[in-house]
Amino acid sequence: MGVRDMEQGIEIKGVEKASLLDYPDKVCATIFLPGCNFRCGFCHNPDLINSPDKLPDVPEGQLFSLLSARGKWLDAVCITGGEPTLHPGLPGLIKRVKDKGFLVKLDTNGTNPRMLEQLLRDKLLDYMAMDIKGPLEKYAEISGAPVDIRKIEQSIGIIRESGIGYEFRSTVLPRIITESDLRKMGEWLKGSKRFALQQFKPLHTLDPEYEKEQPYSRQDMERFKNILQPYFDEVEVRGL
Repeated sequence: MGVRDMEQGIEIKGVEKASLLDYPDKVCATIFLPGCNFRCGFCHNPDLINSPDKLPDVPEGQLFSLLSARGKWLDAVCITGGEPTLHPGLPGLIKRVKDKGFLVKLDTNGTNPRMLEQLLRDKLLDYMAMDIKGPLEKYAEISGAPVDIRKIEQSIGIIRESGIGYEFRSTVLPRIITESDLRKMGEWLKGSKRFALQQFKPLHTLDPEYEKEQPYSRQDMERFKNILQPYFDEVEVRGL
């Protein structure tokens, strides 16, 4: 069995030592946790979902040695996956990161609002990013799994009212998201702070069929940005 955080029962399956993309305006390290309750065909971290046991564990001691060594250059730690909120040990891990003086950003699909409430109540988060898979009527189709929409909407409300920095974000590709879908998503999330349109990359995907997909053009993505501008304080396009 690989080395893991035995006290909390949480595995770490990867660490990106430094990123300028994962936390707005901050330099962060990114921690990858395994497992997800969605099966989005376009997911670009399939090994974390299909075969996490085949990935080596990152010992927590190694993680914190890295953070200590790079502390003068790092502002924050981003925790992503997979779906991090599936892990009961997530609050303990985040607390140990914050005890080292780092800001913490959490990526989530919004299916565990109770965990979000706990993390916010304990003041363990500084920024949240929630993936919005599509308009309500297409959520189960896009996520490839049963979805409790009430929990998705509850998480959106929790995040909007959290008092910390946040964003909603969507990966868009012609096969699943249309201009009409984006307008519906804008109406649904109207008044939120930040929305990020993420360009689809046909690389290593959970469903290999998506590797044959052609992404939207730069012009399309910029047009979508203009369409969404009225609904949010800030809209950006990523991955062009």
